[in-house]
Amino acid sequence: MSTGSELNYKFAEFKGRKIAVYHNVTPPEFFQGYDYTLEQLTQKGLDGVRFLESKVDYCLADSEFNKENLTKIGYKVPIDILPIVVPFDDYKKKPSQDVLEKYQDDKHNIIFAGRVAPNKCHQDIIAAFACYKKYYDSEARLFLVGSYQESDTYYRKLKRYVELLEVEDVVFTGHITFEEILAYYRIADAFLCMSEHEGFCVPLVEAMFFGIPIIAYNCTAVPLTLGDGGILVNKKDPIETAALINRIISDKDLREIIRKNQKMRLEEFRYEKIAEMFRRYLKNFLEHNGC
Repeated sequence: MSTGSELNYKFAEFKGRKIAVYHNVTPPEFFQGYDYTLEQLTQKGLDGVRFLESKVDYCLADSEFNKENLTKIGYKVPIDILPIVVPFDDYKKKPSQDVLEKYQDDKHNIIFAGRVAPNKCHQDIIAAFACYKKYYDSEARLFLVGSYQESDTYYRKLKRYVELLEVEDVVFTGHITFEEILAYYRIADAFLCMSEHEGFCVPLVEAMFFGIPIIAYNCTAVPLTLGDGGILVNKKDPIETAALINRIISDKDLREIIRKNQKMRLEEFRYEKIAEMFRRYLKNFLEHNGC
């Protein structure tokens, strides 16, 4: 369960016991005034989640936030938490040399990875970066790594916002190859996430894998995924966030503490550990349901 699909309704008709895996659905209100199609699709997704409330026997949610979401909807079946499997071995592959050659220099690079969508709140990232660039580092660059369409209303507003702020060196990468994504992670000095809705947020785990200091807005599943692997902010003050960016980049000791915590946090997302959790959950479900 993630977005609207007729399968949600057909699934209820299937014979046998049913297990649902919940990744959460972005609330439709985020897309109001931006994308009517996505607004309708996410509403349909939520309707499907509510429809299945009494029609499944067991649920797996990939975060505590998602589990609580199902409980609030009315799910009374057992629900266990199974984090998303992040393929760490893939991130050891060779990054794009073109990106490295273009941007691997003495300048500081701030990144965020995630599709350009209203719930990700790119405008708050841009505002903080503008303050950082003005008060601390005029040579800094911001890379917003994620797909968009040139016709997207939200993307066009973001581009206009960058113009109004008169801030330079803001790069929207658009859809890029996996090798290019790896390269942007490798050149990053800080990862800034201001998203207001995440069911899990895989890019946080990716940033931790690359040892990138993280600043993230304390919202939805973000603190649950991040753990002690970064710094959480409870309000969106661009000047304060800029000061944090400066601290996290300039303070070597702080970076080392964060990276040490990230390595410990990554242990919770090891494939072997999550695979064993899944086997245990499934075995328990079968044993208590007649097998």
